[in-house]
Amino acid sequence: MTDTSVTKIDSSHSPKGQLGQKYLASGKSVSMRLWEGEQPGEAKEATAREYETVGYVINGRAELHTEGQKILLEPGDSWVVPKGASHTYKILEPFTAVEATSPPAQVHGRDEN
Repeated sequence: MTDTSVTKIDSSHSPKGQLGQKYLASGKSVSMRLWEGEQPGEAKEATAREYETVGYVINGRAELHTEGQKILLEPGDSWVVPKGASHTYKILEPFTAVEATSPPAQVHGRDEN
């Protein structure tokens, strides 16, 4: 029997979330999203999400503020925000990164609350 669950996602047609994220491939227990060309500005209010996030910086710089830590993110860096950790990002220069979330951030409105 052939597995037909394998999919290819063309990011030029991917849906966007309310926060500017572009949703990429999504499985049952993990999904990907792209933050593309996020512009510098003040950090938003800290939030805690019901999913774990791992990310990788493609371009630009940002600060990750989480649980009392300030972490500088630059191209080639990767990071983890544990499920339930209070965090926010401050974009320092135009920023592009890919993140994976588990469980998928967009399911059941997890990404918009």
